[in-house]
Amino acid sequence: MSTMKAIVIEKFGEPDVLTVKDVPKPEPKPGFVLIQVKAFGVNHAEMHMRKGEWAESMPISGIECVGVVEACLGNEFTPGTKVAALMGGLGRAINGSYAQYTLAPVNNVTKIDVDLPWETLAAIPESFATAWTCLFRNLELKLGQTLLIRGATSALGQAALKLAVNAGAKVSATSRNESRFPMLKAMGAAEVILEQQDLAQRLHQANHPKFDTVLNLVGNSVLLETLTVIRRGGRMCLAGFLGGLAPVADFNPLAQMASGVHFSFFGSFVFGTPEFPVSDVPLEDVVRDVAEGRLSVKPARVFAFEEIREAHHLMEKSQAGGKMVVVV
Repeated sequence: MSTMKAIVIEKFGEPDVLTVKDVPKPEPKPGFVLIQVKAFGVNHAEMHMRKGEWAESMPISGIECVGVVEACLGNEFTPGTKVAALMGGLGRAINGSYAQYTLAPVNNVTKIDVDLPWETLAAIPESFATAWTCLFRNLELKLGQTLLIRGATSALGQAALKLAVNAGAKVSATSRNESRFPMLKAMGAAEVILEQQDLAQRLHQANHPKFDTVLNLVGNSVLLETLTVIRRGGRMCLAGFLGGLAPVADFNPLAQMASGVHFSFFGSFVFGTPEFPVSDVPLEDVVRDVAEGRLSVKPARVFAFEEIREAHHLMEKSQAGGKMVVVV
């Protein structure tokens, strides 16, 4: 069996536990696509996996990648095809994309035959597939609606902001760091608000109109107050945990939920299941919009394979400033 280089987690801990090693190259098998990884995005989920805070994790992390098909026994993809892969147990139940090669379930792979640099393509799959599903499936965002994104400077938040502005929504974005306000404005945010746990109170005191939709990426820590800034018939989607993984204590919908407000959750780990096929997300259209200049996508930082520890250190300190990618 031939070998490959991979970034391996041999024990849970800080970024220093990430080690580049020679490991066996995966063999093709039915129902999977063997991909030569060209680049991959770095995600908060992988930080929690590295620390042992996730329910499942594998020695080789990584929940997404872009690359070239090496083999596909079912012939769903021709060798040499450029593809993106995301979720489907990558990094959780099967070894993931922090490697020169990975095996991804065929239902979690999509063709991306567009001429863009690998580092640009790597900034798209997980963030934009998740953002698109949150906005246009869970929130049913429409032209002219107002949208509040809590945690907009995250990679997912920036992807959602760009997609929503492109769809004609009026977006209010939050950030804990005022130095990032100009960046969010440049992306098309109509207003930028300081992210704090008294946000709802400040909006009410300012007589700010309630929102049609809210994408909550801060998480459980602001869930209850966020429900109060949504109009009757409006929607909130919870899709991130930037404020930590602690659950909501003593949540009583009867006493604490606003009447007539719709609340849903989306976790990208369901991509590839029968109800959430990756093909449901128009990723090829997103990639084409990027290639033709209708959508601006640029990674915040690009790292070499051996610099993965530095990427995780920046993620720990919330200093990434957007999507970080690693070129293999």
